[in-house]
Amino acid sequence: MKNIKYENGVLTVLDQSRLPGEEIYFTPKTKEDYYSAIKTLKVRGAPAIGIFAAFAMALIDEDKTELKTYLDSVRPTAVNLSWATARMLDAYNEGKSLIDEAIAIQNEDIAMCRKISEYGLSLLKDGDGILTHCNAGALATSEYGTGLGPLLLGKEKGYNFRVYSDETRPLLQGARLTSYELEKAGIDVTLICDNMASLVMKEGRINAVLVGADRIANNGDTANKIGTSGVAILAKHYKIPFYVLAPYSTIDTACENGSGIIIEERDADEIKSFYFEKPSALPETKCYNPAFDVTDSGLITAIITDKGIHYPPFNFKEQL
Repeated sequence: MKNIKYENGVLTVLDQSRLPGEEIYFTPKTKEDYYSAIKTLKVRGAPAIGIFAAFAMALIDEDKTELKTYLDSVRPTAVNLSWATARMLDAYNEGKSLIDEAIAIQNEDIAMCRKISEYGLSLLKDGDGILTHCNAGALATSEYGTGLGPLLLGKEKGYNFRVYSDETRPLLQGARLTSYELEKAGIDVTLICDNMASLVMKEGRINAVLVGADRIANNGDTANKIGTSGVAILAKHYKIPFYVLAPYSTIDTACENGSGIIIEERDADEIKSFYFEKPSALPETKCYNPAFDVTDSGLITAIITDKGIHYPPFNFKEQL
């Protein structure tokens, strides 16, 4: 499933905000188009955002330093975004072809996701029950994905998994995107409400939890989609392995721990009305809608990157 395609000088992108009902591609023209696409989650997932931003840097004919600052501001939590724009700015200053550099970033992501998927699959067994939260598959990357990568690769290799996908309120990435991807891949998936995670764990249906990450601090504290830390607490209680899968570039060694991770707060309407025919609460009802929470490193069994499987205690500076 290709979500970002560059062919014959034209970038076409799958609008993830329209899934699962419609598969519609769009072509961004201006920097505002790129900014808006990230802001409104037409493009989402840390690696996919980085790839998309790389093409923005290549295709938008404006001051590259100012363009980088503008793009970085849309999602401060997603370290892949600033990493990709920094790499593109370096390429520009070195006189390299920016299109070639953006294509290289995308191709490297494909290879990277394959490595993450292989490492992750080595920790799973045929027939395992897997819990997922949010969406960390091919839609969020370039191919295979991170959190879903072992499942998609495992399917190719003949593994049969039983997946329970948290709906992931309030934007329903688990319902709209993860269940969509897994159904398309022919993987056994059951959609559950977020607050059912404890029950399926208690009933013995879950052998491992797989999640992605948008930013990982040096000590292993991890920014994930809101609700992930609660799943991690449950997994710890029920003695179920909790695995975070992400590109090594997601690790921010300059950020010592989770207290340094900026958490974006999103519009209240996402809770009250975004996916409802009628509002679910009064207009004057206050909402608190952070996009992410931080999963403490002590709740994580292992962090799986393209450089291998990393176990606690985490100190990524020492591994550089």
